[in-house]
Amino acid sequence: MLNRQHIDPGLYRDAMSRYAGHVQLVTTAMEGMRRGVTITAACSVSDNPASVLICLNNTNPKNEIFFRSGIFALNTLGAHHQGVADAFSGRTALANDDRFASARFQTLVTGAPVLADALATFDCRVTDIKELPTHNVIFGEVAAVRFSEKHPALIYLNRDYHTL
Repeated sequence: MLNRQHIDPGLYRDAMSRYAGHVQLVTTAMEGMRRGVTITAACSVSDNPASVLICLNNTNPKNEIFFRSGIFALNTLGAHHQGVADAFSGRTALANDDRFASARFQTLVTGAPVLADALATFDCRVTDIKELPTHNVIFGEVAAVRFSEKHPALIYLNRDYHTL
């Protein structure tokens, strides 16, 4: 039997704040509604078939649309997107429509909102969802990809933005 040691959640968050992560905007749409969330918990899974995963808090009822829509777009943010990252992170008090008005969005294949000038965009169809106590891991097969000119990346480290 696996011997599990409980780690204090605050201690864990403090340690993870030292873990640099590329800032992403994950978006979805369903029945005329849109949702976007700033995250760092995303990564490539495979190149054949092309797939990514994202992790979203499942205790926030507003995220339910991600678990039901069957689609999402993973938008990689550049240094010039810090305002967009703030708008979709909850750091500002913007209403949902105002968040989407803070940048230009399009669609590619699935209908998920795609940030027009993202460093890279992965337009995905959900293939699996793994439910964990506080988060869901959503796997998506990439239906379309698009990238822009090379710009400095937006990184989150020590609870603040940095560029690389």
